[in-house]
Amino acid sequence: MLDSAVAWMNARGNTEQWGTIPYSQRPGGTERVERYTTENTPYVAELAGVPVGALVLDSGPSPGLPIAPAGEPERYVRLLVSDRRYAGRGIGAALLAHAAEETRRAGIALLRVDCWAGGGGELVAFYVRSGFTPTEPFLSGDWPGQVLARRLDGAPGGARG
Repeated sequence: MLDSAVAWMNARGNTEQWGTIPYSQRPGGTERVERYTTENTPYVAELAGVPVGALVLDSGPSPGLPIAPAGEPERYVRLLVSDRRYAGRGIGAALLAHAAEETRRAGIALLRVDCWAGGGGELVAFYVRSGFTPTEPFLSGDWPGQVLARRLDGAPGGARG
């Protein structure tokens, strides 16, 4: 899915978000995915038994990013990807809704994510439509990023759902 996401972005002129090299061919790419899925909590969305999306939850942001700690318990979306052949079916939104439910179930009121903020902000807008609020922009080298947060009802300190 990550390789096809890179190809899909590149076909639309987006070579800045994830570059032009397929994820599986990047130095450390497959190791990172393996680490994400073994050290964190992965969820896979399926449609008729076919994997169509994946989400990885962690307890905080990637250590290599210039993102401030939340200062409270949180769940953090480390990876969200959907198979672009199934675009428009709400797979990403469904995975984010599941992440919110898992976060609530853990008794945690804060779900955060970071994303690429370039390209006119389309990805930031997707997260806003999914209930997140932009909190802090950041730069990782020359890569513009945005942290977003969502407060959850039904969890200690939750203010909205």
